[in-house]
Amino acid sequence: MMELDSVVVRNFLLALAIGALVGIEREKHKTSEHPASFGGLRTFILIAQAGAISAWLSIQLQSPWLFFVTVLAVSAVVLTSYILENRLQPALGLTTEISAVTVCLLGGAVMFGQAELAVVLAILTSAILTFKHPLHGLVSKIDSSDLYAAIKLLLATFIVLPMLPNYTIDPWQALNPFKLWLLVILISALSLTGYLATRWLGTVKGTAIAGLTGGLVSSTAVTLSFSRQSKTEPDPAAGAMLASGILLAWLVMFVRVMVMVALVYLPLLQHIWLPFTLMALATLLMATYCFWQGHQRSQLQQRQVPLTNPFSLWEASKFGLLFAAVLLAVKLAEHYLPDEGLYVLAGIAGMTDVDAITLSMTELARQGSALTLAAGAVIIAALSNTVVKCGLVLVVGSTALRGYLLAGSGLILFTGLLTFIW
Repeated sequence: MMELDSVVVRNFLLALAIGALVGIEREKHKTSEHPASFGGLRTFILIAQAGAISAWLSIQLQSPWLFFVTVLAVSAVVLTSYILENRLQPALGLTTEISAVTVCLLGGAVMFGQAELAVVLAILTSAILTFKHPLHGLVSKIDSSDLYAAIKLLLATFIVLPMLPNYTIDPWQALNPFKLWLLVILISALSLTGYLATRWLGTVKGTAIAGLTGGLVSSTAVTLSFSRQSKTEPDPAAGAMLASGILLAWLVMFVRVMVMVALVYLPLLQHIWLPFTLMALATLLMATYCFWQGHQRSQLQQRQVPLTNPFSLWEASKFGLLFAAVLLAVKLAEHYLPDEGLYVLAGIAGMTDVDAITLSMTELARQGSALTLAAGAVIIAALSNTVVKCGLVLVVGSTALRGYLLAGSGLILFTGLLTFIW
């Protein structure tokens, strides 16, 4: 008597479970929307079983044709059922029929050694079928300009980016084409994400969420994309809400620096936690005020204001070129002006990126340099970065946005300078 293989038994059970998972959803769909439609729980379990058995026999007989013929037979039965049902009820969809063929293939994939992948795909298939109405509602909110922007972003990410060299190409080791284009993609993605979040969630929720999540990646990119977006939104509440989103991104930056220092070299945190905490609190206070102002004004705004998609690879590319120029200036300052002082270098480096100078100063402190000197450099870099981002708002942003960010930047700079001098 042949001994049962536990792995084979497990795989057969997984295949049946996959059929049951999709079949339950189709059974509910069948009884509620299309009572006469093809396939329910038992049908999908049997289809998954047919795929698994034919795949197992193909392995045993070393003939893949058996599985191939089974899939063709299931497809033929499904197609015949669709044609007969369509005569009774024209304009039926093919969702259930395609799901049946998918289940057959997934049943076979389990037996061919791809059980984990098949289970994941079965769960995704069931989720796609279950969330029919939310997905259709999501698509209805996407217009042509959103689709074109998304396609451009995908082309820039998956076609252009891999073709660029991921190494520095200048004598000063400053300019990396791959990283610079990655910044362009990041700015463009944040711009598109912020716009879509504002459209789908409203001005109040969308900008706050986009600001917080974008600040985890780059508060400078959030500042630029929101500033450009402020020029396209005539809503009186937009200036305040976008200012709130920018300030929330800045808040994340201050918190991120403290976390980074704590993880790399905890003793340095003792010298920067007070100024960074106070600057973070000042930022949170101003962000809360802007959020409240935007919420109040949006409540008074009765009509629906049309939004314009601010996505532009060219605009983001111009900022990337500017960023490259500043990076080059920083490297030249490091190379040719080593005696000008660490604070000057920190101020220049902070113009483009706080993380890089923070890690550099943390490493310097770990090697035995004065903690007070390293902490001062990190604080100056954060203040310099705040000044540059405020300058971006003044150059790119709307009048309403400039007012809020000038007030917020002034409060942050006053707090930071006061604690630095003190």
